[in-house]
Amino acid sequence: MRIAYVSLHWPRTRNSGVGKKIQSQLTVWKALGHEARLFMHASLHEPLSDLIEAEYFLYSSAGKLQTELNRIAAAAKMVSAVRAFQPDVIFLRYGIYVHPAYRLMDVAPVIEEINTNDLTQHEELGGLYSLYNRLTRGIFLRRVAGLVTVSRELAVSSAFAPYHKPTRVIANGVDLSRFEQLPAPSNETPRLVFIGNPGYHWHGVDKLVELARLVPDIQLDIIGYHELPEFEPLPANITLHGYLATDEYRKVLASADAAISSLALHRVQLEEASPLKSRECLAFGLPLVVAYIDTDLHDLDCDFLLKIPNKEDNIRTHARAIREFAYKMRGVRVAREQISALDQTNKELSRIAFFAELAQPGRLKE
Repeated sequence: MRIAYVSLHWPRTRNSGVGKKIQSQLTVWKALGHEARLFMHASLHEPLSDLIEAEYFLYSSAGKLQTELNRIAAAAKMVSAVRAFQPDVIFLRYGIYVHPAYRLMDVAPVIEEINTNDLTQHEELGGLYSLYNRLTRGIFLRRVAGLVTVSRELAVSSAFAPYHKPTRVIANGVDLSRFEQLPAPSNETPRLVFIGNPGYHWHGVDKLVELARLVPDIQLDIIGYHELPEFEPLPANITLHGYLATDEYRKVLASADAAISSLALHRVQLEEASPLKSRECLAFGLPLVVAYIDTDLHDLDCDFLLKIPNKEDNIRTHARAIREFAYKMRGVRVAREQISALDQTNKELSRIAFFAELAQPGRLKE
């Protein structure tokens, strides 16, 4: 089968969680004997060596109107390149609509991956972009052949269910073979680590500051933030590491007893998730604090997960439980067999089977 993978708007870098996921998917597809190619439509990014391997359709930013014209021109070139590739199916990572991407539907069946509820998440972009998304999202959703959602919650959400598309739930995964289990440190005072990016209020970084103040006898490492001016002075038991490449944040993870995943998905009306960074932490062997239903792990009865409510006051109500978990997890690492459900290969076998179901009969290319 010939598969075109289309990513819109965002430069997918080698060190980003999404970039690693896409690379892993393409690697598995090719190993299974399929021909796969990534078509990346994105704002200009330097250096290009940061980007994952793809056919690039880059546009420059120069004021809202000119940026949009540049974005459209790049999308038109991308559609032409996808058409020339003659795919059996097109896998489209959800992104806000750009003209004339609807023409992809005339090339081959399009399966769209749904990673979040865009109706709530795009509110973060401001009123104009949120309105534009609401007005244009149906251009894709009405015409796609099917949907792959990363959670059961999204599969039945009122944001997508009314389109009545064939849907497969496949949570985010990682290639476990590419991660070594980090040896457990010998910390007298436990260390908890969080990896995130500024600007996403559902990460709940404010709650991490609250946790540090409530539990002064643990250490908190926060990766991805070089400052938190709105919370100054920060508690002495918080260390901000700023943005770190994979090799750099691996060193921080190696010194940690456990990790904390996003703490405030309730702020975007989500209860279920499978965050990529949480999967990386588990793949490295770190126990995890989770404040949501994990699509792959929620029904697992184990010691290495601490499940707390997905509520605004979850730190105030569970600070003591987090402290006890941190102390209990000193010297503990997650066994690989306990997280086999996260492995990318089995997820891609399911995805490929779904592609084959939706490909047009008689047009599959060997």
